[in-house]
Amino acid sequence: MKVLYGVQATGNGHITRARVMAPALERAGIEVDYLFSGREPEKLFNMEPFGDYRCRQGMTFYMKGSRVDYVKTLTANNPVRLIRDICALDLSGYDLVITDFEPVTAWAAKLRGVPSLGIAHQYAFLHKLPDSKTGWLLKQQISSFAPAKTALGLHWHHFDKPICPPLIQPPLFEPSQSDRKVLVYLPHDPPDQIEAALSAYPDYEFYIYSGLDQPEDKGNMHLRPFSREGFHRDLASCAGVICNSGFGLLSEAVQYGKKVLTLPQKGQVEQESNAEILELLGMGLVINKLSEHAKLADWLEMSSPEPQIYPDLASVLAQWIASGCQQPVEALVQQVWQLSPEAEAVVI
Repeated sequence: MKVLYGVQATGNGHITRARVMAPALERAGIEVDYLFSGREPEKLFNMEPFGDYRCRQGMTFYMKGSRVDYVKTLTANNPVRLIRDICALDLSGYDLVITDFEPVTAWAAKLRGVPSLGIAHQYAFLHKLPDSKTGWLLKQQISSFAPAKTALGLHWHHFDKPICPPLIQPPLFEPSQSDRKVLVYLPHDPPDQIEAALSAYPDYEFYIYSGLDQPEDKGNMHLRPFSREGFHRDLASCAGVICNSGFGLLSEAVQYGKKVLTLPQKGQVEQESNAEILELLGMGLVINKLSEHAKLADWLEMSSPEPQIYPDLASVLAQWIASGCQQPVEALVQQVWQLSPEAEAVVI
């Protein structure tokens, strides 16, 4: 079987999922080519698992601080280029297209009648979730952006819908806990503003990841450049994580058993939904800005939860794909959730 795997590269969560799926697909004997869109190729890093991958412009959201910059999003994206890339993409020789919310491969498969499988958190929004954000409009947006003949959504709970658990790798490092160590990942906020907001808490050590060239320590502020290994070392040893509401990092923090303080990016319905459901499930605390000092101070004193162990979804999906996706999605979802150490009945 030969597969073209399209990955939305705007956020690191999509790429992280592809990194988890890559070895599982290889073990299942599936030949895979990868295509990434939504980010400049020179800004991609740690891409070794994907071999001779391709890049296209695709479509992306542009941010202004922690808010979506709608003007730049409308003007900087190039729909003509997107349509041209979709029409030019050669799918001959591929048995299946997998899309992690990537529009070029998804639309090329739809227009050419090639079987397609969507594996992404966003496809969970095709179902009604217990929040105030999901509904008909969001469902239409998801279906229009990256359509898939078969769509597998991912979330922290199935909500009695055919939704799979998070697709994440096991912890890279043995979890430990430094009670006063806090990991901060707010990539769209200027580091100096983050430092100013956290300066009121000198008893804590803040490890702040941003687009620096070199690490820098300023008292209890430890500024770090993007590094997958370094980030996961700090994630494994911290007491808690302050971050936006992207699904991938929140899932990794929950898996490591870290308390979470999350700031959803304004204008991103997905993140607003994630934050609402995270709090609903008792897995984290939501604030709108770091200057909410009462909430932040209370959160810093909170204890950490127990680690959440998720089943090996990648291996199950790879075998299912290798068999031609013959098992019904509902049965597949039930099988996956029953692999969890804390399995519960799934009613679909």
